[in-house]
Amino acid sequence: MAIAGALVLTGCSPEVEKGWLPTERGTTSNTDRIMDLWVNSWIAALVVGIITWGLIVWCLVAYRRRKGTVGFPRQTSFNLPLEVFYLTIPLFMVVVFFYFTDRDQQAIDNRSEPADVVVDVRGKQWAWDFNYKAGDVIEEDVYEAGVQTNLTGNTIDKEQLPTLYLPVNRSVDLELNARDVIHSFWVPAFLQKRDMIPGKTNYIRFTPTKEGTYDGKCAELCGEYHSEMLFRVKVVSESEFQAHMDELREAGNTGLLGVEYDRNPNVNEIK
Repeated sequence: MAIAGALVLTGCSPEVEKGWLPTERGTTSNTDRIMDLWVNSWIAALVVGIITWGLIVWCLVAYRRRKGTVGFPRQTSFNLPLEVFYLTIPLFMVVVFFYFTDRDQQAIDNRSEPADVVVDVRGKQWAWDFNYKAGDVIEEDVYEAGVQTNLTGNTIDKEQLPTLYLPVNRSVDLELNARDVIHSFWVPAFLQKRDMIPGKTNYIRFTPTKEGTYDGKCAELCGEYHSEMLFRVKVVSESEFQAHMDELREAGNTGLLGVEYDRNPNVNEIK
């Protein structure tokens, strides 16, 4: 009763509506879809749990051993309708979960159309490089090399963190690569995380729809200073984005920091 009452009282709160996820609706083109899948999955699981708990309690009460009863209760070798029920209902649930998960995953990872902005994101021990590739929005290749954050126990200056700039309301392709070991690109507010594997390019496709600054980090244990592999994402207006591209060009950061800076510490160089 206490649990049910708490759920009813908090059912309309913003935290419950977004499933206690670390973002708001409309942050990117994918956040609403991900939030709906997450929340509805938990609702379905809760309904199934309540029914299951109710049946368990009912069996405990209805089939309890009465006072004065002797011997064993009547034994049943099988119950075909019940066994069919136990097979078909869970199978139906798995199929439903699979359908909606696959549908949303296909929509989120759909890269059939070229993106407006393409950024080659390269994780390295223990910072990030951002290569902005020339295209419809970016005039020429430019790059920004990140420097490792030093955590000393004091407040860090977030303005010094490696920062990825993205224009609002423009589709983005992030090409995720690792320069050395396995890393993982994670911006909690975007509700998407993907591994960065040496020698393999993974992708994240989305459209940022709300301006702001979002914290990011590596989500894969990648060595001694994994905790210092922090970055930020700034979603800005297109004019601000172009101004930042101009700053990189004026600073001489033209071209791309490509595979020539990659290394694999697990492969011994033969001389």
